[in-house]
Amino acid sequence: MPTPKKSTSGSKKPLVYGAVIVTAAALLGFASYKATAPGNSATDTSTTSPAAEVSADPQAGVYPELAKLARRDAGDKLAVGRTDAPVVLIEYADFKCGYCGKFARDTEPELIEEYVEDGTLRIEWRNFPIFGEESENAARGSWAAGQQGRFWEFHAAAYAEGAKEKGFSKDRVKALAQESGVKDLARFMKDLDGEAARAAVAKDQEQAYGIGATSTPSFLINGRPIAGAQPKETFTRAIEAAAEQARTAAGPETTEGSEDAANSTGSQDAAK
Repeated sequence: MPTPKKSTSGSKKPLVYGAVIVTAAALLGFASYKATAPGNSATDTSTTSPAAEVSADPQAGVYPELAKLARRDAGDKLAVGRTDAPVVLIEYADFKCGYCGKFARDTEPELIEEYVEDGTLRIEWRNFPIFGEESENAARGSWAAGQQGRFWEFHAAAYAEGAKEKGFSKDRVKALAQESGVKDLARFMKDLDGEAARAAVAKDQEQAYGIGATSTPSFLINGRPIAGAQPKETFTRAIEAAAEQARTAAGPETTEGSEDAANSTGSQDAAK
C-alpha cells in the first residue's frame, strides 16, 4: 500500500463528536488499514474487515452522530440521488486509489441503478486526497468539473481502466475535463486553482480524518462505517438494513412517499 503523504491542508485531528464517535473512528481507522494493508491487491476483496462485517441487525455498528455528516444539500454538485432519500452513502475517496477505482467501476454503477434510481439511496462524494500533489489536482479538478455539472462524467473518466497510470498532472486533469464534456475549459482551469476548490477539498479531507479514516475508500452508510472496496453484497446489506430502519422509524405513513420517490428523477440523472 502506498504510504499516504502528510496533508498540507489538514491537521488530521479527530473531530469532537463524543466518546462513541471516538470508538467509531478507531474502528474505521483500523478497518481502513486492514482493507488496504500490504499483501492485499487492489482487486482482492476476499478479505473483509471488522467494519465491513455488516450485521442483519439494522442498528448494529451504526453511529447516529456519524449519520449527521450527510449534507443532503440540493445544490451539492458532487452528489447523486434525492435529498430526502432514506439512506445516504458518504464516500471518502482519492482518484489515485486503485481500490476506489474498483468500487467506481464494479460496484457503484449497480448501486445507482438498484437504489439511487428508485429513491432509496443518495450518494455523497467527499474528496479525500492522501497521495500527494496529483491527488490534490484530481480532487480539485473533480470539484471544478462539478461546477459545470460534469462531476460524475469526470469521476468516470478519472476512474477508467488505465487512467490512474497516466497520472494527474494539471495538463492531464484538463484533458480529463475535456473528455468529460466540460465546456468552458478556461473557467475550469481557473476554478481548479481557485480558493473555493482548495477550501472545498480541505473541508472534505478534514471530515474524513475527523472520523478516523486513514485509507481510501472509506464509507458511511447512515452512520455505519465500511472500509475498502468490499464486495457489493456488503453494501447491499448495509443499504437494505438502513432503509428498513428508516422505514420503521418513520412509520407506515411513509409508504406513499416512497412510491413518489420511485417516480422522481432527481439529481441522479447526472450519474447516467
